[in-house]
Amino acid sequence: MKVIAFYLPQFHEIEENNEWWGNGFTEWTNVKSAKALFEGHEQPVIPLNENYYNLLDDNVMKWQIDLAKKYGVYGFCFYHYWFDGHMLLQKPMENMLKNPELNIPYCICWANENWTNAWKADGNIKTLIQQTYGKKDEWERHFNYLLQFFRDPNYILEDNKPFFVIYRPEIIPCLNEMLDYWNELAIKNGFSGMTFAYQQLSYHILEGRDESRFKYNIEYQPGFARYDLQMNQNNTTGKVAFKVRNNIRKMVSVFDKIFNVNISARLTKNSLQMEDYETLCNEIIGRKPDSEKAIPGMFVGWDNTPRRGKKGRVCLGSTPKKFAHYMKLQVENAKNNYKKDMIFIFAWNEWAEGGYLEPDEKNKYGYLEGIRDALKDE
Repeated sequence: MKVIAFYLPQFHEIEENNEWWGNGFTEWTNVKSAKALFEGHEQPVIPLNENYYNLLDDNVMKWQIDLAKKYGVYGFCFYHYWFDGHMLLQKPMENMLKNPELNIPYCICWANENWTNAWKADGNIKTLIQQTYGKKDEWERHFNYLLQFFRDPNYILEDNKPFFVIYRPEIIPCLNEMLDYWNELAIKNGFSGMTFAYQQLSYHILEGRDESRFKYNIEYQPGFARYDLQMNQNNTTGKVAFKVRNNIRKMVSVFDKIFNVNISARLTKNSLQMEDYETLCNEIIGRKPDSEKAIPGMFVGWDNTPRRGKKGRVCLGSTPKKFAHYMKLQVENAKNNYKKDMIFIFAWNEWAEGGYLEPDEKNKYGYLEGIRDALKDE
């Protein structure tokens, strides 16, 4: 079973973050400033040996890769930020490409959303950098940048096709045309085409969506489990609520693009939300694929209060032992029901959202050991 972990590169300084958030900002800034919001709330979390690393150091990435290999993580899915040729947080992946010692299977997920200040703003929400898509010349520029990674022997190919993930397809107005063109460019450059996957629930439940260009739908957890729980708890009300919410999403995306605003951020909840780890995990392992495109997911934990404070969401009850138990069951589910040889997991290093396999002061290497134990019989 190939366990692929989503990987966040925001652990080094960039000029834009220094301008928007203050000098020295990285994801560690949020992690260190987190506060416990209720009794038993385990914040702030601390990496083992206070290893607040800098991803521009190749030794850090070598350490991460060695850890992943030791405990059975097959590879990483790197988030990629491209805004009409302007890139953010690209250096770790570029450094990995240049250094032959940094050799682990990987793929890329284009996180194709506007960057806003919504997670820290208090009523004064603005777009920091807007996502646009352009036409063929822009699509070709983007593809040509990605091509160096596709040609890397470590890049994940399927039948000689680069495996590429798109975070939110529903906000790309030229989606099919762009993906068709990329497929053509891949063939011109010696590949057999592209293997496209999408990640977000918001696209999967969108009425009238055209999934024809996508071979795979990654069940990004715990989002799919939350949706399933709401459907199960109140089927009629839940379906109506999600239909209304998705119609709002479509309208909001149009307004955000036209007027360069971020209406969606104003629609987020203003109170702390709580959920139970085992409840979500039972929903995950009980889920069956709703199409042959489905790739199962799993998650370590969830707590985005380091970013969002009292507007955040906290999943209670995650432990390495529980994670190992449910991970093992999900491996069996992937094989027996999904007929897939891969699971995407949230996450390798989402420290400010509570999803990380990397060792911390409390659990040490427990979650990585959970991966190893879940794969023992593989």
